[in-house]
Amino acid sequence: MSSFLHAPMVYTVPSSASSQSVRRPKTLKLSCRAFGVKNAAKIPMPPINPKDPFLSKLASVASSSPETLLNRSVNSDKLPYLDLFDSPKLMATPAQVERSVSYNEHRPRSPPPDLPSLLLNGRIVYIGMPLVPAVTELVVAELMYLQWMDPKQPIYLYINSTGTTRDDGETVGMETEGFAIYDALMQLQNEIHTVAVGAAIGQACLLLSAGTKGNRFMMPHAKAMIQQPRVPSSGLMPASDVLIRAKEVIVNRDTLVELLAKHTGNSVETVANVMKRPFYMDANRAKEFGVIDKILWRGQEKVMAEVASPEEWDKNAGIKVMDGF
Repeated sequence: MSSFLHAPMVYTVPSSASSQSVRRPKTLKLSCRAFGVKNAAKIPMPPINPKDPFLSKLASVASSSPETLLNRSVNSDKLPYLDLFDSPKLMATPAQVERSVSYNEHRPRSPPPDLPSLLLNGRIVYIGMPLVPAVTELVVAELMYLQWMDPKQPIYLYINSTGTTRDDGETVGMETEGFAIYDALMQLQNEIHTVAVGAAIGQACLLLSAGTKGNRFMMPHAKAMIQQPRVPSSGLMPASDVLIRAKEVIVNRDTLVELLAKHTGNSVETVANVMKRPFYMDANRAKEFGVIDKILWRGQEKVMAEVASPEEWDKNAGIKVMDGF
């Protein structure tokens, strides 16, 4: 039995008493067959992410030939709808789906709760402060969350930190703050891409070198520096307590030397010798020392490779360097 739609129609009945016409409603029955079978079976299109190949392909098939999806044979050997593709690689990863749902086609009209949350959605963990307990707590929690979201996607660790000290060298955090983040990085299944965007000093330099080999980067004008841990302010402590703290600092120094030697490929003696005093490194020196693998020149690698050294410039210009200068 075919269904009918009741649509009101308006018609005019002339009146003999006056020239005015009276408008009365009338019900007209229309069959759904008048609209065509194809329109009746058309599936409504939900809002989708246009960049998601799986959803885009599925929506295209649903709009063009819905019978392909409605009349499907049950086959336990194949996952549903995957046979619509030439290659299953077109399916988006869970992280891409989550990212698209959160901030792309369903972008909230109000600003995000805070900037770290927006960076976290892009799998970016940004360390922009000295390593104090509050920073360590947030960074470790973000690393654990990103691994839970997708253990196969890389995590990007951006570093601009003076480590456990301030710019003037005053201690603001214990060395265990840096070791806590380092241990969390070593426990992750994801690849860790580290990027120095300003300064990576002390424990922050250790985190920079602890990234996955081949994915440790540095901005052209960033600085890295390794130094010995400092004794926290002793205040009015007894002499015995000061000695205990000094011994603990030595233990932390030896641990830092061993870890830096492990990730930079240098010997323990080499790292210990350069750490006797603050050892500053620009991007090129950090690459030579093994802290990083690449410098982010933004497509200028070829240009920088062709730049002549200062000695070649002097030679080409005809400048003779006098001995002793």
